[in-house]
Amino acid sequence: MQSAAPPHVKTPINTYRIVQIIIGVLFTSFVVWRLYNVLFVQAIYGADTWVRFVLAGLILGSVYSLIAIGYTLVYGILFMINFAHGEIMMLGAFGGYFVFEAFAAIPSSDPNINILNAYPWLAVIVSFIVGMTVASLSGYFLERIAYRPLRGAPRLVPLISAIGASTFLQIAAQLLFGSQRRNYANPALLERGSGWTVTIADKPVIITYTGIFTLVLSITLLIALYTIVQRTKLGRSMRAVAENKQVASLMGIDVDGVISRTFIISGALAGAAGVMWGIHNGLVYYFIGFIPGIKAFTAAVLGGIGNLPGAMLGGLFLGLIESVGPPALGIDFQLKDVIAFSILVLVLIFRPSGILGQVLSEEKV
Repeated sequence: MQSAAPPHVKTPINTYRIVQIIIGVLFTSFVVWRLYNVLFVQAIYGADTWVRFVLAGLILGSVYSLIAIGYTLVYGILFMINFAHGEIMMLGAFGGYFVFEAFAAIPSSDPNINILNAYPWLAVIVSFIVGMTVASLSGYFLERIAYRPLRGAPRLVPLISAIGASTFLQIAAQLLFGSQRRNYANPALLERGSGWTVTIADKPVIITYTGIFTLVLSITLLIALYTIVQRTKLGRSMRAVAENKQVASLMGIDVDGVISRTFIISGALAGAAGVMWGIHNGLVYYFIGFIPGIKAFTAAVLGGIGNLPGAMLGGLFLGLIESVGPPALGIDFQLKDVIAFSILVLVLIFRPSGILGQVLSEEKV
């Protein structure tokens, strides 16, 4: 006797998926309509202006990438978001600022030229060494004081500690350095606004020295970090600790030491980003790291937090979106922050794992 066939089971309608599709279609339609209207109907900007926007976006994105790497390194090992990372960048920026001020205050044999302009590359190198050292030490002590005692606590507790550390560092910097905005005294070799002039569509476009310097140095540091993580003993230890702390400890790896070195490396990159930010943009103050830090977190999520190439790609992409987005959509440039955080919301809705995917070990899933 044959058994009766099982009744047909209807697949339930995924309402959330339908809402996602509707939002995606509406958003894409709006963006396409605005792009067509701005680029072809109104044609407000010429080719030379678009080149300026793209260059500015690449420069900004390279700095975001350096900061985002710090979020990704810490998240990959501790599975936490270090929201004080932007303030580490701010401290590095102040370190470079005071080096330039010290060089500018030292007279040279020529009374018309100070040491800053007499030895510009020495000043730049020392500013990066000091800025990265200050940021590295800040990251190290931040981990030892604010995070290590909470290593076994629920995930929400270190997150609250990170927010508190961010506020503490902001207020401490305000009390130490004042609330006024300070101008970076660049050497004449890296004077802001000066650079090479190229012709695009019969119009001059200036490729600034500070912009190219920032872009090239950022990419160099990113490649160096990726090489360290993939090719060195420290990098293998970091990947092992990220995969499974207990097994790594049993294999003879100093887990606490690896975590401390991770904070030192991420702090050094943030410090370099802070000095570059000051050299290129010319301003430093106690709140300078907060917004770039949040933007870099957005870039890390966009690329796939825990994924080093994803953080690099996410930073460059976010910088381009911020620079090209407002003119392409025909909106005010002051709304670039709205675009950046809207991107974060859309990524969390449609692809929480990011562009290249989120790298997690089994114990973190």
